[in-house]
Amino acid sequence: MDHIRKGEALDYHEQGRKGKLEIVPTKPHSSQRDLALAYSPGVAEPVLAISQNPDDVYRYTAKGNMVAVISNGTAILGLGNLGPEASKPVMEGKCMLFKIFADIDSIDIEVKATDVDEFVNTVKNIAPTFGGINLEDIKAPEAFEIEERLKAELDIPIMHDDQHGTAIISSAALLNALEIAQKKIQEVKIVVSGAGAAALSCIDLMIQLGADVKNIFVFDSKGLLCEKREDLDHRKKRFSNSTYHEDLASALKGADVFLGLSQGNIVTQEMVKSMAANPIVFAMANPDPEIAYELAMEARPDIIMATGRSDHANQVNNVLGFPFIFRGALDVRATCINDQMKLAAVKAIADLAKEAVPEEVTEAYNLQHLSFGAEYIIPKPLDPRLISVVSTAVAKAAIESGVAKAQITNWEKYQSELQNRMGRDNVLSRAIAERARKSPKKVVFAEGDNIKVLKAAQLAKDEGIAVPILLGPEDKIHQLIGELELDLSDAQIIDPRLDKYSSQRESFGKKFFEQRMRKGMTELEATRMMRERNYFAAMMVASGEADAVISGMTRNYGRVIRPALQTIGVADGVKKVCGMYILHTKQGPLFLADTTVNVNPTAEDLVEITLRVAESIGRMKIIPRIALLSYSNFGSSEGDDAAKVSKAVSILHRDHPKMIVDGEIQANFALNSEMRAENFPFSRLQDMKVNTLIFPNLASGNIAYKMLQEIAGLEVTGPVLLGMKQSYHILQMGCTVREITNMVRIAVVDAQIKQEHK
Repeated sequence: MDHIRKGEALDYHEQGRKGKLEIVPTKPHSSQRDLALAYSPGVAEPVLAISQNPDDVYRYTAKGNMVAVISNGTAILGLGNLGPEASKPVMEGKCMLFKIFADIDSIDIEVKATDVDEFVNTVKNIAPTFGGINLEDIKAPEAFEIEERLKAELDIPIMHDDQHGTAIISSAALLNALEIAQKKIQEVKIVVSGAGAAALSCIDLMIQLGADVKNIFVFDSKGLLCEKREDLDHRKKRFSNSTYHEDLASALKGADVFLGLSQGNIVTQEMVKSMAANPIVFAMANPDPEIAYELAMEARPDIIMATGRSDHANQVNNVLGFPFIFRGALDVRATCINDQMKLAAVKAIADLAKEAVPEEVTEAYNLQHLSFGAEYIIPKPLDPRLISVVSTAVAKAAIESGVAKAQITNWEKYQSELQNRMGRDNVLSRAIAERARKSPKKVVFAEGDNIKVLKAAQLAKDEGIAVPILLGPEDKIHQLIGELELDLSDAQIIDPRLDKYSSQRESFGKKFFEQRMRKGMTELEATRMMRERNYFAAMMVASGEADAVISGMTRNYGRVIRPALQTIGVADGVKKVCGMYILHTKQGPLFLADTTVNVNPTAEDLVEITLRVAESIGRMKIIPRIALLSYSNFGSSEGDDAAKVSKAVSILHRDHPKMIVDGEIQANFALNSEMRAENFPFSRLQDMKVNTLIFPNLASGNIAYKMLQEIAGLEVTGPVLLGMKQSYHILQMGCTVREITNMVRIAVVDAQIKQEHK
């Protein structure tokens, strides 16, 4: 993530619809009667009900799932006091995390007030709108007083995440690190660098977990918090120590734990070497830790290390906590987030790291194995169990501590509801991106002189998922790289038409001729075809000089797929290749096939397509629930298309009885489980949410996905080409930079899988 460029960041926030959030209606609004119910006169009824019973606001409005993310911009991400307007991108981003991780609707509010009284009064005055308040990026010591006063004067969950989020995650990591190091929290010597809001909250929580304040040595910018200091406020004075250390190096001698929340590169290898056996080092300054991960690991083979960075093991990331803490608090209508709830979150996160890690998590991070130990002391952010485990623990603690206004009696049902809240779209996209980043591949961009393709190549490089190889006119590509201010000067650029690549063309041509010589092709023709970029790109992959190809931005599908089929060919045992689109919906990903390759497949072809798609979805750790579509429902109408779909389903039921598949069925019944249950109770899809649609022909599939994409405004990934021997993927003509980048991720993961199965 260090490679994010200024232009890329600004483009991300500027392009398309402004901002990172939008508000969408949740109730029907297509008729005049709907509008009358939504507003006047129908809205009068809930107004009167709430006036009689204020708690009904949770019943008739969004309050119970609404969190305000509030800041005055006085401590923005370590950038300092830049004002409320400058804090808005950060607050919008926090709101987005609430939504994608815990399905909590959030509104960012930037307050132009640095005076504590004014800020507190502002928040109190708007509090009736919200079920909870997340305070963010407010400088200390004001942050402490603001939170304390709001918690005392309001009866909704309030948390300053910069303080408590970091404290909760680091405490969970510390408990597990101490267990691995075989040390007791009551006995260990802890050295802390930093005395801001986050650091002091971390110390508070560690003391609640059993740490002895006499064994804690805290340093701020002026030195050790000690009894002879006269400049300490009441918050720092609580942690002043009677034992004096002149500096951080002195304090670290014999220390068991170092907790860093200060600035980068202030701890040396010698300091780490001076620590006790099995030292625990949490260097959490961002972007540069107090000591670089590599240096710390080199200094001590027995070290247990954590940072705030995503590119090393044990990332202390607040996203492990705040979405799920608020989720649990909101669901029981807690009047606050108390210490019991925070401690419950600590224990839940710590315990989760000790459980067997789901394969989908190891797949997402491209790891062969992941288990509790020095390099895995806290769960990964993409662990799908977090929402049910942490939210449940917090909700239970709220009820047991008497701050919950609502009760939950069926906890299994609650956990199931939590999982169902979250569509798999974001989880899937993040998992694919994370896996791609763990093992980047050489990707050939056949249209390297296209502006969008170049931008996507840059993003793929910056994201660490691909080593770009650009095909096209060298002068033009260099010119565009300069004009766009891209960092692709070290990328390999090839123009297959130039004489300097003649030997490579001849080598590729010879190999291609050997494949096609009994199909009406001469060696001269084969060599000449290598001047065409798609053939050259395909042969780079076929010969092992690259791992994947991305093409199709400016060519029609047929012209781009033909070189792949002729050079790379289909995988062993595959009878039909097919194209699959992934539509990212709020309910999770929806897979559509075949949408690009087979014009009028037979029943047997539909069986093959279904098998290819099911295999691909299974590799994403998603159970495919498949409907084969038609204009007919289980024999309700006659016709060739309905008959072939019915035959395909019969074959699948016979040969693959464990597969969740049925048809022929109309699209509305396939997607509406209630209608399906009412009319076709015998269906094998009964009580299931269909996530895969197989179309009877190319026309219907292609039309359907394009209509859904345009009308519903869904993000689409694809077409993903299934069944090829090696990774070769074709873009939609005119697709966006983001869509190209998504396809690069797919192509890289596809290449990883194919290489693993060689």
